[in-house]
Amino acid sequence: MNKNTFTKVKLQKGEMNIYDFGAVKLHAYKTCDFIDDEVFVVEKDGKAVVIESPCFFDNNSELEEYLKEFKVEGMLIAYHGAGGTFLPNVPKYATRNAVDYSENGGGKALIDNFTQSFGDIFDSSIHKITNVIAEGKVNIGGIDFIIKQTAEAFDVEIPEINAVYTHMLGHDCHSIVAGAAHADAIIAQMRDYISKGYDLILTSHYTPEDLKDAETKIAYIENLKAIAEKTDAAESFKAEVMKQYPEYSGQNYLDMTAGFLFS
Repeated sequence: MNKNTFTKVKLQKGEMNIYDFGAVKLHAYKTCDFIDDEVFVVEKDGKAVVIESPCFFDNNSELEEYLKEFKVEGMLIAYHGAGGTFLPNVPKYATRNAVDYSENGGGKALIDNFTQSFGDIFDSSIHKITNVIAEGKVNIGGIDFIIKQTAEAFDVEIPEINAVYTHMLGHDCHSIVAGAAHADAIIAQMRDYISKGYDLILTSHYTPEDLKDAETKIAYIENLKAIAEKTDAAESFKAEVMKQYPEYSGQNYLDMTAGFLFS
């Protein structure tokens, strides 16, 4: 499946890009919100499973309206625990560490920051997880998902469409790199995706990407490490990265990386 082969449906605020795999369709919802969220809906035989959640009230209502034509069998809540008023009566699935991340850990800290930044338009309520799951296969609505636990939450493989969902990629966007070990972990993850030959890589803050994008990200992370070795302060590091990648978005991610590397 080519990442650019989809049908576009413009909604009032966001946009839905529909990828047709035959028996299964992937609906990629671009929220067009302040933090560029993406939400994914896997549809088969009139049933749907939602991966992640929008977290602004207007996106919640817009996506709920779109989903009325399907029977929503469940939601996988990994890295984005906010938006708890979205589909309140649908079963919610997450690993134990993802629950902790959203309720007490780094995810909760992000939710608190976004609440302070965006106020009443942001749905700060946290999804109530009804089904705590472990690594391995889980079938929801007749669709198999392979759960892989990560340090913060979990990634999701979708075998029927040869795709994988993770938190972030962004081939032309800066990344949050929390030190050299984290950089190596990102590179290893990208190489794993390449070795498995996924058609699409789905992420929470970017449109679906492919293995060429994974290769681009590897080169970027390796270069970040090289730049960090040659500089001795956060500001000079950021200046060199911006010089080499002037078109990249995500300046706030670069700021965070510099903070981690030169704390």
